[in-house]
Amino acid sequence: MGLIKAIEAKQIKKDAENFSVGDTIKVYFKIVEGTTERIQVFEGIVIAKNNTGIGRSFVVRKISYGVGVERIFPLHSPRIDKIEVVRKGRVRRAKLYYIRGKVGKAAKVKELIRKKAN
Repeated sequence: MGLIKAIEAKQIKKDAENFSVGDTIKVYFKIVEGTTERIQVFEGIVIAKNNTGIGRSFVVRKISYGVGVERIFPLHSPRIDKIEVVRKGRVRRAKLYYIRGKVGKAAKVKELIRKKAN
């Protein structure tokens, strides 16, 4: 077990956990096409997070040409270049699966407005 823990410790990203459920994020994901490598941006709302050690993952949902698209990303994947928070969301649930049944403005999440620290 010690060997597995040592390998997992090398792969864990330190600064990956900077968002929560309800936030709108941009995920910069490396895609390999033959010999070339490019970065594709996937922007959407985080509707769920699954926390299980190195196998942590999160689900991002966006609407593309009127069709809902969800993608599951492993948090500590070497293919994720960076995760950028566009806006913070104000939610009262851990999983936002109810958004799947909403359309248009009803599918939006209110923005979390914080006071400035003086």
